[in-house]
Amino acid sequence: MADAAPKLDLPEAITALLFDLDGVLTKTAVVHDKAWKEMFDAFLERRAEERGEKFVPFDPGAEYNQYVDGKPRYDGVRSCLAARGIELPEGTPADPPEAETVCGLGNRKNDIVLDLIDKQGVEAYPGSVAFVEAARAAGLRRAVVSSSANCQEILEAAGIEDLFEARIDGVVADERHLKGKPAPDTFLAGAAALGVEPAAACVFEDAVSGVEAGRSGHFGHVVGVDRVDHAAALREHGADVVVADLAELILEAPGGRAGRAG
Repeated sequence: MADAAPKLDLPEAITALLFDLDGVLTKTAVVHDKAWKEMFDAFLERRAEERGEKFVPFDPGAEYNQYVDGKPRYDGVRSCLAARGIELPEGTPADPPEAETVCGLGNRKNDIVLDLIDKQGVEAYPGSVAFVEAARAAGLRRAVVSSSANCQEILEAAGIEDLFEARIDGVVADERHLKGKPAPDTFLAGAAALGVEPAAACVFEDAVSGVEAGRSGHFGHVVGVDRVDHAAALREHGADVVVADLAELILEAPGGRAGRAG
């Protein structure tokens, strides 16, 4: 006798799932955090020295979570600089990483990320993989929605690319001129790629900007994934439910294995 389909803790109306990448599916949020700090600290220290000012390092907790997490790279640079009252020329995406422009700093951060990934590899969260596999077994549609321009490479490196039917990432967003999170445009594109209305889709996000996008896009359900102890902020900005790991949403796996008690 075949195993019954897994039971997942999701509203019955949900037929499609839209997953952020970094911090939800893969352990790359910490890599991005490290890269932002390395890039900004070098820039800020040099700027402070040139101006005879006190060097205030980039805060990998507060500044990362508030200004850059979940946003397209250049938006993150722009937000963090604005918060510190720093104005730089916009530049263009073709700027070299040493250019003192918004795009130059963003490109420098990306170079650091790629170097870290090359040296350290990419690991997926086991609970997330188990949940996505259970969702596939249950017949739910699945897409990755990420602001990362390196999304495909990260999925391949983590060995989970085949779990998803569609991918809306930074490359696609640029090609289609989609606004980045907290605008809902990329998630709406993800739902459209799976052929469902927003009300039938669930958004999975670890960033405040991402849950804001889920709420403003009127999606059927928004799950906040709390990896950095900011559950309250995720709820405040639009998460219907907050979990520490997606495995908590597996109520009963095939064969009767429970994902969580209660």
